[in-house]
Amino acid sequence: MRFASLIVELIRARPLLVFWLVVSAQALLWILVPTLFYASPPGDVAMVLAYGREYQVGTDLGPPLAFWLADIAYRAAGGHIIGVYVLAQLCFVVTFYALFQLARSMVGPQYAVVAVLLTSTITAFAGSGVEFGPLILARPLWALVLWHGWQVVGQHRRAAWFALSIEIGLLLLTTVAAPALLLLPLAFALANARCRRALISLDAVFAILVIAVLALPYAVWLLRADQFALPPLQPTAELGNRALLGLELFGGLVVSLAGVALLAVLNIGRFSPKPHDAPMIARPAVDPLARQFVYVFGLAPPIVASVAAAVFGLGHLVGGAGVVLVLSGLVVMMLIGDVLYLHRQRLLRSAWAALIAAPAVAVILTVVAQPWLSRTEVPTSLPARQMAQFFADSFERRTGKPLPAVAGDPQLATLIALAPSRPHLFLDATPARTPWIKQSEFDRQGGVVVWRAADTAGKPPDDIARRLPGIVPELPRAFDRMISGRQPLLRIGWAIVRPKAL
Repeated sequence: MRFASLIVELIRARPLLVFWLVVSAQALLWILVPTLFYASPPGDVAMVLAYGREYQVGTDLGPPLAFWLADIAYRAAGGHIIGVYVLAQLCFVVTFYALFQLARSMVGPQYAVVAVLLTSTITAFAGSGVEFGPLILARPLWALVLWHGWQVVGQHRRAAWFALSIEIGLLLLTTVAAPALLLLPLAFALANARCRRALISLDAVFAILVIAVLALPYAVWLLRADQFALPPLQPTAELGNRALLGLELFGGLVVSLAGVALLAVLNIGRFSPKPHDAPMIARPAVDPLARQFVYVFGLAPPIVASVAAAVFGLGHLVGGAGVVLVLSGLVVMMLIGDVLYLHRQRLLRSAWAALIAAPAVAVILTVVAQPWLSRTEVPTSLPARQMAQFFADSFERRTGKPLPAVAGDPQLATLIALAPSRPHLFLDATPARTPWIKQSEFDRQGGVVVWRAADTAGKPPDDIARRLPGIVPELPRAFDRMISGRQPLLRIGWAIVRPKAL
């Protein structure tokens, strides 16, 4: 008699329940880990919040939607960064829900939940998923575009046009890579006669109007800022370096798929002691167009993104790893065939759990152990809340006014900009990047200038002293890191620019 574990039976009988258990558990994990072990926001989250506080229609970092949503989530959580972590995990949940629904319509709910289980082991959806920004927000929007795009061209559901138009418009308001990404579904639809028939409809015209209305404000900003331009091509002499860059980026994608490959290898039945006793999961017949759809959008984006990044010398994947790999698990399920045999059930279950937990364990070990093993600074160990509170209170005690702006070292300034008064960020080295405040306004309104102090004197670096002449440094302020270990105290030099009387 074949033995099927409880997990296998749940996948067969209650696939939607398994989906929600898996996705909710992983989302909760990546809310708790950064909340408990990060003293400051990871990646560029502090910069995203500093830009979002200004509610600009467009900036040098791209379209505005991700920045606006980050600020809304931060304020909704009472000025706590957990709001942004929750927002990032909502993006994760929506991404996988769209993936599940797309896979369900193609290969059935049982295969769909296995595709979700495989995709959840991809490292691009783990630790880096808490660094909310345009690339994280683009993931659910792209997954929704694929789901509703399939409903339009593959299932001829006219009702999906409205949702698709909204998602395309929001994607254009999220990332500069959106036009390049949207060329893929457009090309796929035009290349297939069955898909072209779905495009010949008044619904398509109305969808274009909705997209135009949503994207119009940012398009106007692009025209005024003269930003309609592709990144410059690198010189021919750099051809070898660009090829290496493309291979490095593509290799990073392959490495992030190691968990999927491991589970596939462990499930090979040839070396199983009882291959004929393995429980099986069956799927309905697959539409040939669905197979083409999955292969095109599962395999083309990683290749195209790596090549585009190499050609333009970007140093990062166009659209981000989470976008280009979102259909990887579904590609595997398409390749498996109509029946999936689950060999070594306990080993597969343990390996999957280990793959999910490994990135979280790595983050915790880095935060806890690295300060004792190395003098290299862990960026998330900086005491952001204490720093912001001290400099905001110091300015208010000296001047009687809330802190209006902060300048100096960009990393420190973005963290201090999270103070309760939400001061403006002023990047004095590149003032064009912060158009909401000019040098003259900073001098008139006042603010705090910060830098990393090399000694107890706290003399400002030459470049800051040159850009902001006349500042009088205070005694440096030392802060304890979350875990100091072998690292010295964080010593910050600072100066107050007093507001000028009107």
